[in-house]
Amino acid sequence: MMNAQDILQKMEEIKAKNPKTYARNLAAEIGVSEGQLLAAQIGENITRLRPEMVEILENLEPLGKLMALTRNEYCVNERKGIYKDGKFFKNGKMTMGLFVDQDGIDLRLIMMHWKHVFAVEDPIKGNSSLQFFNKAGEALHKIYLTDASDKEEYHALVKRFTSEDQTPGISVEDMAPAPENKDGSDVNWEKLRTEWEKLKDVHDFHSMLRKFKVGREQAFRRVGSDFAFEVDNVSSRMVLELAKEKECPLMAFVGNKGCIGISTAIPNNLVEHGSWFNILDPDYNLHLNEDGIARSWVTRKPTKDGIVTSLEVVDGEGNIIITFYGQRLEGQNERTAWREIIDALPKKNMADAAE
Repeated sequence: MMNAQDILQKMEEIKAKNPKTYARNLAAEIGVSEGQLLAAQIGENITRLRPEMVEILENLEPLGKLMALTRNEYCVNERKGIYKDGKFFKNGKMTMGLFVDQDGIDLRLIMMHWKHVFAVEDPIKGNSSLQFFNKAGEALHKIYLTDASDKEEYHALVKRFTSEDQTPGISVEDMAPAPENKDGSDVNWEKLRTEWEKLKDVHDFHSMLRKFKVGREQAFRRVGSDFAFEVDNVSSRMVLELAKEKECPLMAFVGNKGCIGISTAIPNNLVEHGSWFNILDPDYNLHLNEDGIARSWVTRKPTKDGIVTSLEVVDGEGNIIITFYGQRLEGQNERTAWREIIDALPKKNMADAAE
């Protein structure tokens, strides 16, 4: 494991050749996590905070309008708003967190993975942020001040939670591997199909998969095309373009193992930049790297309010990159416009799907 001084030396060598390298790419080039890279720089512009994650999140509302950034390898969700009415509760051994505001900050938090937190001042970009990482040093969530933020409240919060330990560097641990799924030969697929048909809430879907010890895509391939089918990987772009055309509000879920960021909006300013397809609206940015998309699935899940349809996009390892839903109010059916968008998506050729 590289120590902080070694990391700094490598960082300076790379930045001398390419000073605009993003921190995430810089860390990858050095061979460390983004959290290790940041922790190596603890000092004048980077402050280690005590890992009192819930308390920090509960005290963000006085800071005013902030930008919440949640990402995974191939997608970044950036939403501006106020961290208000956060709720934290125990779910077995886990602490879960919620911020629910469809017009602003909308998050689902799995706090067991939140390990390190830093306050970061970037003198070059001129921004201030709070950055949270898991035990492997992987970024879970970042919170940036905006022009409308209360900077005095921000500095007061940083002072309040500053750790006594400002030694550069962090120790990291590998994340536990995902549990293996059954190979499918001993799964009662007929029973799984029956339970799928009887779903009353989309949130029950995960527990159903755990019960049968199968993966999402395993289930998608076996349940039947009336409930799940593969579509062309251009579908994410089409969903955004058609939602703009039809003025259909979308719910986009982007997450990692510790945080899911949800944005509800009608996309407006759509911009292609290299392999990235982007929403660049005033309070909402989405950045989707289409090169990372391996498969795209339309899924239909029964609920007490009728069928709920989604587009689920995964990478080559089966990790979810982004999930799209049409905005739907509790107690109401899906919007007609959303179903029209889904119906317009090109199904993947079955011969291609078998490859």
